[in-house]
Amino acid sequence: MNLPLHWRMLIALAAAVAVGTLCADSAFVLKVCGMVGSLFLSALKMLIVPLILAALINGLIGGAEQGGLGKLGVLTFGFYVGTGLLAILIGLTWTSVLTPGIVDGVPAAGILGLSGDASAIVSDVQQKGAEDLWGVVLRLIPTNPIEAAAKGDMLGLVTFGLLFGWALSQLPRGLRDTQASFWKGIYEAMIRITALVMKAAPIGVFAIVTGTVAKTGIAALQPLAMFMLAVVLGLLTHAFIVLPLVLKLVARVPAYALHRAMAPALLTAFSTSSSNATLPMTMDCIENKAKVPRRVSGFVLPIGANVNTDGSALYECVAAIFIAQAYGLDLSFGAQFTIVALALITAVGVAGIPSASLVAITVILSAIGLPLEGVGLILAVDRVLDMCRTALNVLGDASATIVVARLSGEDGVLDQPALKQSA
Repeated sequence: MNLPLHWRMLIALAAAVAVGTLCADSAFVLKVCGMVGSLFLSALKMLIVPLILAALINGLIGGAEQGGLGKLGVLTFGFYVGTGLLAILIGLTWTSVLTPGIVDGVPAAGILGLSGDASAIVSDVQQKGAEDLWGVVLRLIPTNPIEAAAKGDMLGLVTFGLLFGWALSQLPRGLRDTQASFWKGIYEAMIRITALVMKAAPIGVFAIVTGTVAKTGIAALQPLAMFMLAVVLGLLTHAFIVLPLVLKLVARVPAYALHRAMAPALLTAFSTSSSNATLPMTMDCIENKAKVPRRVSGFVLPIGANVNTDGSALYECVAAIFIAQAYGLDLSFGAQFTIVALALITAVGVAGIPSASLVAITVILSAIGLPLEGVGLILAVDRVLDMCRTALNVLGDASATIVVARLSGEDGVLDQPALKQSA
C-alpha cells in the first residue's frame, strides 16, 4: 500500500516520539540518529545551488517566452512582489509577537536539542550582521559566482542568477531556445532529485526527532507547536485580510466571490501540496467560474505557479526567525533585511512541488550564519504547513489574475455587472 507522503511523515513523527521516549539518553540511538539525520541534511544542502539557480534562470526565460514585460507583465510582477513582501512582513510580525523560539523567557535551543555552540553562532551572526545594510548590499554582487556557489554565499549567487536569466531572455530566439532547453533540463532533473530526496524525508524525520526526544524528552514539541501557530496565523492573516483588501480596493470585487469560484482548486492545492499540479484546476476555475479571459489567465497563472509563492515566502521568514530565536539571537537590521530579501527572492525559485521550501530555508540560514540543524526539526511539522501554504500560493495566483484582469479593463470578471445590480 503506497501511503501519501504526509501520512508517512505523520507516522514517522509518532514513531519517533515513541522510540525517543523509550530510548531516552541511549548513546547508540543518539549516534545512529545523528548520522542518519546528518546524511539527510547533507542531501538537502546538495540541492541548494543547482535547484535555485536553475529555477531562477528557467523562470526568467519562461517569462520572455510568455511575452515579456508588457502591461500584463508589469502588473503581474508588481502584484507578486508587493503581496510577497506583505506576506513576509506578516510572518515577521507574528513570529515577533509569539516568539516560538523562546520558552519561559529562555531560548529553546536546549529543549529542541540543537547541538550547535550558541555563543559561537551568536558571534558568527553578529560578524555577518556587523556591516549591516551596506554589507548586505556589497554581498549582492559576487566577484566570482563559482566561488560564491562553493562557499554557499547564496545572496550573491541569486543576484547572478537573476542577471544571467534576464540576459538570456534578451537573446535572439534561436540562441534563447538553446539555453532554455539546457536550463529547463537542469531544472527538471533537479526537481526529480528533490522528489527522490523527499521520499527519504520520513526516515530523516524519524532520525532527527527520535534523537531530539531521546535527548530532551517531549518538551521539544512545545516550541514546534508555537512555530506552527505562528505560520498558520500568518497564512490566515494574509488570506483573509490582506488579499481581500487588495481585491476590494484595487480590483473592486468581493473576496468571497473568488473564494467560492476557487474552492475546487484550493482543495486540490491543499491535498497535493503542489501549485504546479494544481495549475490545470486553477486555470479551469479562473476561466470558467471567475470568467477571466484566457489571454490574461494564460499569462498570469503559469508565471504565478512558479513566481507567486506568498505562503512559501512567509513560511521561510518565520522558520528563519524561529531558529534564530531558539539560539537566543537578537538579529541586527542587516540580518533581518537579508532574511526578508532572501525570502522574497528564493520564494521565486522554489519548485512547485511538496516541501521544496525547505531548500530555500537552508539558503536563508546559510546567508545569516545559522546552522542547518534546525531544518530537521521543522521538517517534522513541514508537511501539514506545506498543505496550508500551497493553498495560499494558489489563492494568491487567483487574486493576481483577478487584479490584472480588472486593471486591464475586463468588466465581466466574477460577474461584476450582476454584483453591481444587486448592490
